[in-house]
Amino acid sequence: MWSTQLNNKLKMSTIQVNALESEAIYIFREVVAQFEKPVLLFSGGKDSITLVRLAQKAFYPAKIPFPLLHVDTGHNFPETVEFRDRLTKELGVELIVRNVQDNIDSGKVKEESGRYASRNMLQTETLLDAIEEFGFDACIGGARRDEEKARAKERIFSVRDDFGQWDEKNQRPEVFDILNGRIELGQNVRVFPISNWTELDVWSYIKQENIEIPSIYFAHKRATFLRDGLIWSADDEVVFREENELVEERIVRFRTVGDMSCTAAVLSTAADVATIVDEIRVSPISERGARIDDKRSEAAMEKRKQQGYF
Repeated sequence: MWSTQLNNKLKMSTIQVNALESEAIYIFREVVAQFEKPVLLFSGGKDSITLVRLAQKAFYPAKIPFPLLHVDTGHNFPETVEFRDRLTKELGVELIVRNVQDNIDSGKVKEESGRYASRNMLQTETLLDAIEEFGFDACIGGARRDEEKARAKERIFSVRDDFGQWDEKNQRPEVFDILNGRIELGQNVRVFPISNWTELDVWSYIKQENIEIPSIYFAHKRATFLRDGLIWSADDEVVFREENELVEERIVRFRTVGDMSCTAAVLSTAADVATIVDEIRVSPISERGARIDDKRSEAAMEKRKQQGYF
């Protein structure tokens, strides 16, 4: 279905010029031109799905010329894992999966415990191991500057050192869309083609392109409980729930798809993309307002980036 949709789009007699789309396609082509072994970091969320569509357009009619890498924490929503497998099979692209559980079992990382325990931090080590295993020199991700203040400082080509760490003082100027991919041996670059997009831009593009996304993004009935003003899924055993936290069935959806253990739902009746677009237009909070891992401290994202996070 994805291939058919793309063919129909590209065969249209009237093509609407989209500046953000054109910029992203340019970035994808620069990555392939400047790096030897790029990879697309794929979570099964709306941003990485958008990246896949952009990569399709960038290299059409050829196939996407790099693999997709998913760092599976073992706490992913089943809907996104099912969608991941179905999409990659349909597109015929290589999917590499590396599991956080393997590093836990080997003792390389220690699993957290407690009511806000999450594997989000643990996936950094698994990502760095995969980069070293396959020799990837550019990792393409779906981070956007509007998501969080630490990401607002990112370059399109974000240079990381031998340990995957991000240093804001070691970033290159990007003037007049000139992207510098020269790196030293051992260094790595994270690439963000949709860095200049907003959440509304992403959803508007999904609507425009009629892109299929996991059902978890749409309103559905779910057994949930409240904690600290956030709505948590009660159906998933990896989500810690205390005995006094009452379970109620609510109509909710998820604005962002992280681990089940750190991603809260929002009340919503939006059952289609058009309604979601209207909902986001009037939303007073960022999509990452429902991610508890970003609320551990004011500098939570900054610290994770410095340790090698996406």
